[in-house]
Amino acid sequence: MAAAPISDLLLSPVPGIRLAATSAGIYRHGRPDLCLVEMAARGTAAAAFTTNALCAAPVTVAREHLRRAQPRYCIVNAGNANAGTGDRGLDAARRTCAELAALAGCSADEVLPFSTGVIGEPLPVERVNAALPGLLASLRADAWAGCARAIMTTDTVAKGRSTRLELDGRTVTVTGIAKGAGMIHPDMATLLAFIATDAVVAAPVLDALLRECLSNSFNRITVDGDTSTNDACVMLASGAAGNPAIADAGSRAAVALRHALSDVCVALAQAVVRDGEGATKFITVTVEQGRDESECLQVCHAVATSPLVKTACFASDPNWGRILAAVGRAGIPDLDASGVQVFLDDVCVVSGGARSGSYTEAAGRRVMAQEDILVRIMLGRGSATSSVWTCDFSTEYVKINADYRS
Repeated sequence: MAAAPISDLLLSPVPGIRLAATSAGIYRHGRPDLCLVEMAARGTAAAAFTTNALCAAPVTVAREHLRRAQPRYCIVNAGNANAGTGDRGLDAARRTCAELAALAGCSADEVLPFSTGVIGEPLPVERVNAALPGLLASLRADAWAGCARAIMTTDTVAKGRSTRLELDGRTVTVTGIAKGAGMIHPDMATLLAFIATDAVVAAPVLDALLRECLSNSFNRITVDGDTSTNDACVMLASGAAGNPAIADAGSRAAVALRHALSDVCVALAQAVVRDGEGATKFITVTVEQGRDESECLQVCHAVATSPLVKTACFASDPNWGRILAAVGRAGIPDLDASGVQVFLDDVCVVSGGARSGSYTEAAGRRVMAQEDILVRIMLGRGSATSSVWTCDFSTEYVKINADYRS
Protein backbone atom coordinates (compact mmCIF):
# COMPACT_ATOMS: atom_id res chain seq x y z
CA MET A 1 0.00 0.00 0.00
CA ALA A 2 2.80 2.43 0.88
CA ALA A 3 5.34 4.06 -1.43
CA ALA A 4 8.74 2.52 -2.20
CA PRO A 5 10.89 1.71 0.84
CA ILE A 6 13.96 3.82 1.52
CA SER A 7 16.33 1.34 -0.11
CA ASP A 8 14.37 1.69 -3.36
CA LEU A 9 14.46 5.49 -3.47
CA LEU A 10 16.60 6.47 -6.45
CA LEU A 11 16.81 10.23 -6.10
CA SER A 12 18.91 12.38 -8.40
CA PRO A 13 21.33 14.91 -6.93
CA VAL A 14 20.44 18.52 -7.71
CA PRO A 15 23.49 20.64 -8.57
CA GLY A 16 23.78 23.49 -6.10
CA ILE A 17 22.01 21.56 -3.32
CA ARG A 18 23.75 19.56 -0.58
CA LEU A 19 22.21 17.67 2.33
CA ALA A 20 23.08 15.75 5.47
CA ALA A 21 21.24 13.75 8.12
CA THR A 22 22.10 12.55 11.62
CA SER A 23 20.63 11.37 14.90
CA ALA A 24 20.47 14.14 17.48
CA GLY A 25 18.60 12.06 20.07
CA ILE A 26 15.28 13.83 19.57
CA TYR A 27 13.17 11.00 18.17
CA ARG A 28 12.38 8.28 20.68
CA HIS A 29 13.73 5.34 18.66
CA GLY A 30 17.26 6.68 18.22
CA ARG A 31 17.05 6.80 14.43
CA PRO A 32 18.15 9.76 12.24
CA ASP A 33 15.99 12.70 13.27
CA LEU A 34 17.76 15.85 12.06
CA CYS A 35 18.62 16.94 8.55
CA LEU A 36 20.19 19.94 6.90
CA VAL A 37 19.60 21.24 3.37
CA GLU A 38 22.05 23.74 1.90
CA MET A 39 21.43 25.83 -1.22
CA ALA A 40 24.14 27.59 -3.20
CA ALA A 41 24.39 31.36 -2.82
CA ARG A 42 22.22 33.42 -5.16
CA GLY A 43 19.56 30.71 -5.39
CA THR A 44 15.87 31.52 -4.91
CA ALA A 45 13.19 29.99 -2.73
CA ALA A 46 9.45 29.94 -2.17
CA ALA A 47 7.42 28.39 0.63
CA ALA A 48 3.87 27.80 1.79
CA PHE A 49 2.86 27.09 5.36
CA THR A 50 0.00 25.76 7.42
CA THR A 51 -3.17 27.82 7.75
CA ASN A 52 -3.60 26.58 11.34
CA ALA A 53 -3.96 29.74 13.47
CA LEU A 54 -1.94 28.13 16.28
CA CYS A 55 1.08 27.45 14.10
CA ALA A 56 4.34 26.10 15.49
CA ALA A 57 7.27 28.29 16.48
CA PRO A 58 9.44 27.26 13.48
CA VAL A 59 6.64 28.26 11.10
CA THR A 60 6.53 31.73 12.65
CA VAL A 61 10.32 32.09 12.46
CA ALA A 62 10.58 30.71 8.91
CA ARG A 63 7.93 33.18 7.72
CA GLU A 64 9.83 36.06 9.33
CA HIS A 65 13.13 35.03 7.75
CA LEU A 66 11.65 34.54 4.28
CA ARG A 67 10.35 38.10 4.34
CA ARG A 68 13.89 39.37 4.92
CA ALA A 69 16.20 37.12 2.90
CA GLN A 70 16.57 34.25 0.47
CA PRO A 71 17.47 31.11 2.45
CA ARG A 72 20.77 29.27 2.33
CA TYR A 73 19.82 26.53 4.79
CA CYS A 74 16.82 24.52 5.96
CA ILE A 75 17.22 22.71 9.28
CA VAL A 76 14.58 20.06 10.00
CA ASN A 77 14.03 17.96 13.11
CA ALA A 78 11.62 15.05 13.68
CA GLY A 79 10.22 13.83 16.98
CA ASN A 80 9.33 17.24 18.41
CA ALA A 81 6.97 19.75 16.76
CA ASN A 82 8.07 22.75 18.85
CA ALA A 83 4.37 23.75 18.74
CA GLY A 84 2.31 24.99 21.64
CA THR A 85 5.57 26.04 23.28
CA GLY A 86 5.08 29.83 23.44
CA ASP A 87 8.01 32.21 23.72
CA ARG A 88 10.29 29.38 24.78
CA GLY A 89 9.65 27.64 21.47
CA LEU A 90 10.30 30.77 19.45
CA ASP A 91 13.56 31.30 21.33
CA ALA A 92 14.60 27.70 20.62
CA ALA A 93 13.95 28.05 16.88
CA ARG A 94 15.83 31.35 16.73
CA ARG A 95 18.76 29.98 18.72
CA THR A 96 19.17 27.13 16.25
CA CYS A 97 19.09 29.55 13.32
CA ALA A 98 21.66 31.81 14.98
CA GLU A 99 23.97 28.90 15.85
CA LEU A 100 23.83 27.47 12.34
CA ALA A 101 24.40 30.90 10.81
CA ALA A 102 27.48 31.47 12.98
CA LEU A 103 28.93 28.11 11.96
CA ALA A 104 28.11 28.49 8.26
CA GLY A 105 29.06 32.15 7.89
CA CYS A 106 25.65 33.48 6.85
CA SER A 107 22.94 35.54 8.53
CA ALA A 108 20.31 33.99 10.78
CA ASP A 109 17.66 35.25 8.35
CA GLU A 110 19.13 32.88 5.75
CA VAL A 111 18.21 29.85 7.87
CA LEU A 112 14.70 28.35 7.86
CA PRO A 113 13.78 26.03 10.78
CA PHE A 114 11.24 23.19 10.52
CA SER A 115 10.00 20.71 13.12
CA THR A 116 7.62 17.76 13.17
CA GLY A 117 6.51 15.43 15.94
CA VAL A 118 4.74 15.66 19.28
CA ILE A 119 3.00 18.98 20.05
CA GLY A 120 3.47 20.74 23.38
CA GLU A 121 6.94 19.48 24.35
CA PRO A 122 9.95 21.82 24.64
CA LEU A 123 12.44 21.39 21.80
CA PRO A 124 15.78 20.03 23.12
CA VAL A 125 17.64 22.83 21.37
CA GLU A 126 20.99 21.90 22.92
CA ARG A 127 20.86 18.51 21.17
CA VAL A 128 19.99 20.15 17.87
CA ASN A 129 22.77 22.70 18.11
CA ALA A 130 25.34 20.12 19.22
CA ALA A 131 24.69 18.18 16.00
CA LEU A 132 25.13 21.16 13.66
CA PRO A 133 28.93 21.02 13.17
CA GLY A 134 28.72 17.37 12.15
CA LEU A 135 25.89 18.07 9.74
CA LEU A 136 27.82 20.88 8.06
CA ALA A 137 30.91 18.68 7.76
CA SER A 138 28.98 15.84 6.14
CA LEU A 139 26.97 17.80 3.52
CA ARG A 140 26.86 16.01 0.15
CA ALA A 141 24.81 16.08 -3.02
CA ASP A 142 23.53 12.50 -2.86
CA ALA A 143 22.01 12.48 0.65
CA TRP A 144 18.38 12.96 -0.40
CA ALA A 145 17.27 9.45 0.61
CA GLY A 146 18.85 9.74 4.05
CA CYS A 147 17.11 13.04 4.66
CA ALA A 148 13.80 11.59 3.51
CA ARG A 149 14.24 9.03 6.28
CA ALA A 150 15.31 11.57 8.91
CA ILE A 151 12.17 13.71 8.63
CA MET A 152 9.73 10.79 9.11
CA THR A 153 7.46 10.43 12.16
CA THR A 154 4.61 7.92 11.87
CA ASP A 155 5.53 7.36 8.22
CA THR A 156 6.30 3.73 7.41
CA VAL A 157 8.38 4.55 4.33
CA ALA A 158 10.46 7.45 3.06
CA LYS A 159 8.97 9.43 0.20
CA GLY A 160 10.90 10.92 -2.70
CA ARG A 161 10.72 11.59 -6.44
CA SER A 162 13.09 12.86 -9.14
CA THR A 163 12.63 13.90 -12.75
CA ARG A 164 14.62 15.70 -15.44
CA LEU A 165 13.76 17.99 -18.34
CA GLU A 166 15.46 20.09 -20.99
CA LEU A 167 15.30 23.89 -20.71
CA ASP A 168 16.91 25.93 -23.48
CA GLY A 169 19.43 23.18 -24.17
CA ARG A 170 20.30 22.59 -20.52
CA THR A 171 19.40 19.46 -18.56
CA VAL A 172 17.52 20.48 -15.41
CA THR A 173 16.85 18.23 -12.42
CA VAL A 174 13.93 18.30 -9.98
CA THR A 175 14.07 16.21 -6.80
CA GLY A 176 11.72 16.28 -3.83
CA ILE A 177 11.15 14.55 -0.52
CA ALA A 178 8.19 14.67 1.85
CA LYS A 179 7.00 13.29 5.15
CA GLY A 180 3.43 12.76 6.24
CA ALA A 181 1.01 10.02 7.20
CA GLY A 182 -1.41 11.58 9.69
CA MET A 183 -2.82 15.06 10.36
CA ILE A 184 -3.20 15.33 6.59
CA HIS A 185 -5.68 17.82 5.14
CA PRO A 186 -5.52 21.10 3.17
CA ASP A 187 -4.63 23.96 3.49
CA MET A 188 -1.56 24.20 3.30
CA ALA A 189 -0.42 20.66 2.74
CA THR A 190 -0.34 18.98 6.13
CA LEU A 191 3.19 17.65 5.96
CA LEU A 192 6.74 18.73 5.32
CA ALA A 193 7.98 18.76 1.74
CA PHE A 194 11.22 20.00 0.20
CA ILE A 195 11.49 20.24 -3.59
CA ALA A 196 14.63 21.48 -5.33
CA THR A 197 15.72 22.24 -8.87
CA ASP A 198 18.93 23.57 -10.37
CA ALA A 199 17.04 25.83 -12.79
CA VAL A 200 17.58 29.58 -12.71
CA VAL A 201 14.21 30.98 -11.63
CA ALA A 202 13.28 34.47 -10.44
CA ALA A 203 11.81 34.40 -6.92
CA PRO A 204 8.33 35.73 -7.92
CA VAL A 205 8.07 33.10 -10.67
CA LEU A 206 9.15 30.32 -8.31
CA ASP A 207 6.49 31.44 -5.85
CA ALA A 208 3.83 31.35 -8.60
CA LEU A 209 4.98 27.88 -9.67
CA LEU A 210 4.79 26.64 -6.08
CA ARG A 211 1.21 27.91 -5.65
CA GLU A 212 0.12 26.27 -8.91
CA CYS A 213 1.75 22.97 -8.00
CA LEU A 214 0.21 22.96 -4.52
CA SER A 215 -3.28 23.46 -5.90
CA ASN A 216 -3.25 20.13 -7.73
CA SER A 217 -1.10 18.06 -5.37
CA PHE A 218 -0.68 18.61 -1.64
CA ASN A 219 -3.92 20.58 -1.43
CA ARG A 220 -5.80 17.67 -3.01
CA ILE A 221 -5.09 15.12 -0.27
CA THR A 222 -6.71 14.23 3.02
CA VAL A 223 -6.12 11.38 5.45
CA ASP A 224 -8.07 12.38 8.55
CA GLY A 225 -9.32 15.96 8.09
CA ASP A 226 -6.85 17.41 10.63
CA THR A 227 -4.62 20.33 9.61
CA SER A 228 -1.31 20.29 11.46
CA THR A 229 0.41 23.17 13.25
CA ASN A 230 3.69 22.61 11.41
CA ASP A 231 2.94 22.12 7.71
CA ALA A 232 5.32 23.56 5.17
CA CYS A 233 6.33 23.07 1.56
CA VAL A 234 9.58 24.63 0.40
CA MET A 235 10.73 24.98 -3.20
CA LEU A 236 14.39 25.78 -3.86
CA ALA A 237 15.99 26.82 -7.17
CA SER A 238 19.79 26.76 -6.95
CA GLY A 239 20.44 28.25 -10.40
CA ALA A 240 23.35 25.86 -11.04
CA ALA A 241 21.94 24.68 -14.39
CA GLY A 242 22.86 28.02 -15.96
CA ASN A 243 19.76 28.27 -18.15
CA PRO A 244 18.49 31.72 -19.15
CA ALA A 245 16.70 33.04 -16.08
CA ILE A 246 12.97 32.24 -16.02
CA ALA A 247 11.45 35.63 -15.26
CA ASP A 248 7.96 35.20 -16.77
CA ALA A 249 5.53 32.71 -15.21
CA GLY A 250 3.75 32.39 -18.55
CA SER A 251 6.85 31.61 -20.62
CA ARG A 252 7.44 28.30 -22.35
CA ALA A 253 10.30 27.49 -19.96
CA ALA A 254 8.16 28.26 -16.91
CA VAL A 255 5.36 26.02 -18.18
CA ALA A 256 7.80 23.17 -18.83
CA LEU A 257 9.33 23.53 -15.38
CA ARG A 258 5.87 23.71 -13.81
CA HIS A 259 4.97 20.35 -15.38
CA ALA A 260 8.12 18.77 -13.92
CA LEU A 261 7.60 20.31 -10.49
CA SER A 262 3.95 19.25 -10.53
CA ASP A 263 4.93 15.68 -11.43
CA VAL A 264 7.14 15.53 -8.35
CA CYS A 265 4.56 17.18 -6.08
CA VAL A 266 1.72 14.90 -7.22
CA ALA A 267 3.88 11.80 -6.73
CA LEU A 268 4.84 12.91 -3.21
CA ALA A 269 1.26 13.85 -2.33
CA GLN A 270 -0.08 10.49 -3.45
CA ALA A 271 2.72 8.72 -1.57
CA VAL A 272 1.60 10.48 1.62
CA VAL A 273 -1.96 9.19 1.16
CA ARG A 274 -0.77 5.66 0.34
CA ASP A 275 1.21 5.76 3.58
CA GLY A 276 -1.72 7.20 5.54
CA GLU A 277 -1.76 5.96 9.12
CA GLY A 278 -3.18 2.45 9.02
CA ALA A 279 -4.27 2.82 5.39
CA THR A 280 -5.14 -0.26 3.34
CA LYS A 281 -6.92 1.48 0.42
CA PHE A 282 -5.98 4.38 -1.87
CA ILE A 283 -9.16 6.21 -2.87
CA THR A 284 -9.61 8.75 -5.64
CA VAL A 285 -12.77 10.81 -5.33
CA THR A 286 -13.62 12.57 -8.60
CA VAL A 287 -16.58 14.90 -8.99
CA GLU A 288 -17.69 15.78 -12.51
CA GLN A 289 -20.37 17.93 -14.12
CA GLY A 290 -20.22 20.62 -11.46
CA ARG A 291 -20.85 24.32 -12.12
CA ASP A 292 -17.28 25.23 -11.13
CA GLU A 293 -14.15 23.70 -9.63
CA SER A 294 -14.92 25.03 -6.15
CA GLU A 295 -18.27 23.25 -6.11
CA CYS A 296 -16.66 20.01 -7.24
CA LEU A 297 -14.01 20.25 -4.53
CA GLN A 298 -16.68 20.88 -1.93
CA VAL A 299 -18.32 17.57 -2.79
CA CYS A 300 -14.96 15.79 -3.09
CA HIS A 301 -13.99 16.77 0.44
CA ALA A 302 -17.40 15.89 1.89
CA VAL A 303 -17.01 12.36 0.56
CA ALA A 304 -13.25 11.99 1.15
CA THR A 305 -13.43 13.09 4.80
CA SER A 306 -16.53 11.09 5.73
CA PRO A 307 -15.60 8.56 8.45
CA LEU A 308 -18.54 6.42 7.33
CA VAL A 309 -17.32 6.29 3.73
CA LYS A 310 -13.74 5.64 4.82
CA THR A 311 -14.65 2.81 7.20
CA ALA A 312 -16.85 1.21 4.53
CA CYS A 313 -13.84 1.24 2.21
CA PHE A 314 -11.75 -0.47 4.89
CA ALA A 315 -14.40 -3.18 5.18
CA SER A 316 -14.67 -3.51 1.36
CA ASP A 317 -18.37 -2.75 1.85
CA PRO A 318 -20.08 -1.06 -1.15
CA ASN A 319 -22.32 0.96 1.15
CA TRP A 320 -23.20 3.50 -1.53
CA GLY A 321 -25.80 5.17 0.69
CA ARG A 322 -22.95 6.69 2.71
CA ILE A 323 -21.47 8.22 -0.43
CA LEU A 324 -24.85 9.59 -1.50
CA ALA A 325 -25.47 11.05 1.96
CA ALA A 326 -22.07 12.80 1.92
CA VAL A 327 -22.86 14.32 -1.48
CA GLY A 328 -26.17 15.56 -0.13
CA ARG A 329 -24.67 17.24 2.94
CA ALA A 330 -21.85 18.92 1.00
CA GLY A 331 -23.86 22.15 0.95
CA ILE A 332 -24.34 22.53 -2.80
CA PRO A 333 -27.28 24.90 -3.38
CA ASP A 334 -30.17 23.71 -5.55
CA LEU A 335 -28.65 20.27 -6.09
CA ASP A 336 -31.11 18.19 -8.12
CA ALA A 337 -31.01 14.58 -6.99
CA SER A 338 -32.33 13.40 -10.33
CA GLY A 339 -29.10 14.51 -12.01
CA VAL A 340 -26.73 12.71 -9.62
CA GLN A 341 -24.86 9.58 -10.65
CA VAL A 342 -22.30 7.62 -8.62
CA PHE A 343 -19.81 5.09 -10.00
CA LEU A 344 -17.39 2.75 -8.25
CA ASP A 345 -14.75 2.46 -10.95
CA ASP A 346 -16.83 1.39 -13.97
CA VAL A 347 -19.80 0.16 -11.94
CA CYS A 348 -22.82 2.49 -11.97
CA VAL A 349 -24.20 2.44 -8.43
CA VAL A 350 -26.53 5.44 -8.41
CA SER A 351 -28.45 6.94 -11.30
CA GLY A 352 -31.04 9.69 -11.02
CA GLY A 353 -30.36 9.97 -7.30
CA ALA A 354 -31.34 6.34 -6.62
CA ARG A 355 -29.87 2.87 -6.91
CA SER A 356 -29.07 2.03 -10.52
CA GLY A 357 -31.20 -0.71 -12.08
CA SER A 358 -28.04 -2.37 -13.42
CA TYR A 359 -26.19 -2.41 -10.10
CA THR A 360 -25.38 -5.65 -8.30
CA GLU A 361 -23.87 -6.04 -4.85
CA ALA A 362 -21.31 -8.49 -6.26
CA ALA A 363 -20.04 -5.88 -8.71
CA GLY A 364 -19.77 -3.31 -5.94
CA ARG A 365 -17.88 -5.69 -3.67
CA ARG A 366 -15.45 -6.51 -6.48
CA VAL A 367 -14.46 -2.85 -6.75
CA MET A 368 -14.33 -2.20 -3.01
CA ALA A 369 -11.99 -5.17 -2.49
CA GLN A 370 -9.35 -3.47 -4.68
CA GLU A 371 -6.40 -1.64 -3.17
CA ASP A 372 -7.06 1.34 -5.46
CA ILE A 373 -10.66 2.55 -5.62
CA LEU A 374 -12.15 5.25 -7.85
CA VAL A 375 -15.34 6.96 -6.67
CA ARG A 376 -16.86 9.01 -9.50
CA ILE A 377 -19.72 11.37 -8.79
CA MET A 378 -21.58 13.23 -11.54
CA LEU A 379 -23.68 16.21 -10.46
CA GLY A 380 -25.37 16.80 -13.80
CA ARG A 381 -25.21 20.60 -13.59
CA GLY A 382 -22.12 21.78 -15.49
CA SER A 383 -18.77 20.87 -17.04
CA ALA A 384 -16.30 21.40 -14.16
CA THR A 385 -14.38 18.54 -12.55
CA SER A 386 -12.02 18.03 -9.59
CA SER A 387 -10.38 15.18 -7.72
CA VAL A 388 -9.14 14.51 -4.19
CA TRP A 389 -7.02 11.59 -2.96
CA THR A 390 -7.71 9.92 0.37
CA CYS A 391 -7.46 6.57 2.14
CA ASP A 392 -9.60 4.37 4.35
CA PHE A 393 -9.95 4.43 8.13
CA SER A 394 -8.75 1.18 9.67
CA THR A 395 -8.53 -0.16 13.19
CA GLU A 396 -4.78 0.39 12.89
CA TYR A 397 -5.38 4.16 12.47
CA VAL A 398 -7.02 4.27 15.90
CA LYS A 399 -4.21 2.23 17.44
CA ILE A 400 -1.46 4.41 15.97
CA ASN A 401 -3.01 7.61 17.25
CA ALA A 402 -4.04 6.19 20.61
CA ASP A 403 -0.43 5.11 21.22
CA TYR A 404 1.30 8.10 19.58
CA ARG A 405 2.80 9.58 22.76
CA SER A 406 3.47 6.31 24.59
